[in-house]
Amino acid sequence: MKKRLLLFFLLLIGVPAFGADLLQVYRDALEYDAQYASARAAHDAGQEKLPQARAGLLPSVSASANTTWNETNFKARAPGAPKMENHYNTHGYQITLTQPIFRWQNIEQYGQGKLAVAQADALFVQAGQELILRVAQVYFDVLLAQDGLDLAQSQKKAIAEQLEAAKHNFDVGAATITDTHEAQARYDLATAQELTAQNDLEIKREALRQVVGTVPATLAPLRRQVRLQRPQPDDMSKWVDAAETGSPLVQAQQAALEIADKEISKQRGGHLPTLDLVATRGRSSATGSLIYGMGIPAYDSNASTVGVQLNLPIFAGGAVMSQDREAVALREKARADLDNARRSAALGARQAYLGVTNGMAQVNAYEQALVSSQLSLQSNKTGYDIGVRINIDVLNAQQQLYATRLDLARARYETLNAQLRLKAAAGSLGEEDVQAVNALLEK
Repeated sequence: MKKRLLLFFLLLIGVPAFGADLLQVYRDALEYDAQYASARAAHDAGQEKLPQARAGLLPSVSASANTTWNETNFKARAPGAPKMENHYNTHGYQITLTQPIFRWQNIEQYGQGKLAVAQADALFVQAGQELILRVAQVYFDVLLAQDGLDLAQSQKKAIAEQLEAAKHNFDVGAATITDTHEAQARYDLATAQELTAQNDLEIKREALRQVVGTVPATLAPLRRQVRLQRPQPDDMSKWVDAAETGSPLVQAQQAALEIADKEISKQRGGHLPTLDLVATRGRSSATGSLIYGMGIPAYDSNASTVGVQLNLPIFAGGAVMSQDREAVALREKARADLDNARRSAALGARQAYLGVTNGMAQVNAYEQALVSSQLSLQSNKTGYDIGVRINIDVLNAQQQLYATRLDLARARYETLNAQLRLKAAAGSLGEEDVQAVNALLEK
């Protein structure tokens, strides 16, 4: 009862009753995001490659049945020879079991099936990492847009106060009309910037809705005094090495190269003989009738066979050799794709590492610039009050302060995103990293 009263009270006063942090948004995205759902289905489909390939090594059983109605008319050419008609039905069934003993193509296909499963696993890991990056990006985009709107509103309020001061000073003869015009122009510009910030926030919230399905009433913001940590290990070369081997895309492409290698062996297996064990069990029967002559007697017949079957390919019109050359070319393509994946992973690791380190330097610089901007605004306001500064100086100092605050917020968000991209480049990004970033948010 108390909880219901509290909820009702919150609704009455207009306070959002529900909010979310980064971890909650990520877990919602796991259930809602369409791209991740597609990747999950593709992963489930990839798991079926192994049982499909294994089937080529296991026995196969087939059954067939038939029934036939027969009519035969017979009459000799000799004069007075009788006419004979036979009407009878034959039917039967046969069960065949085939167990491959040696089929090189099937053996190689089984190896390809295991590699295809490993490839599907790697691509699904990559999809999970991409989901984390997308969630973090849209989450921090909303926070940055909210910061931009808050700062635009604060700036508009400060300019409005400065506009009123300019009007008062003009009325008492302490300032010229120029100060009023300048303040009015800045106020009109701040109004336009506020509208732009509101529109940007709505766009960013809709981007968040695409990932999680809903937009939380509030998002937990980043703590103001948060201290970002340098990458561990703090060595770019180690991250590059880890990316060249641990990136899921590299691992998927490595599996693709091994699949291409086995495809060559599989196609060359088309020149080799195949050997199968074949066993059959069948039954046939017939019923006969006689019209003016000898008929087909009714009978039942059972037959069983067991043997081996050897098939030796001799010539297939050049198809096997052509498929061999195709497989060789596709292996070279897979090798080039693997090189490209490794280089891309290394580049991504370098860019992310520099994004973290340079981002931290920018954050430190903007924090110092924010202190300086606050002092500058305070000094200009004091100078304006005693007549040594003009109104435009105060307006410029205000604009610089709010711009520095927004740049500082943007630098923090970009640095956090770079930290996640660095872990993703090395293939080690997971929910525990989301929890670590989530710990930096206000509760």
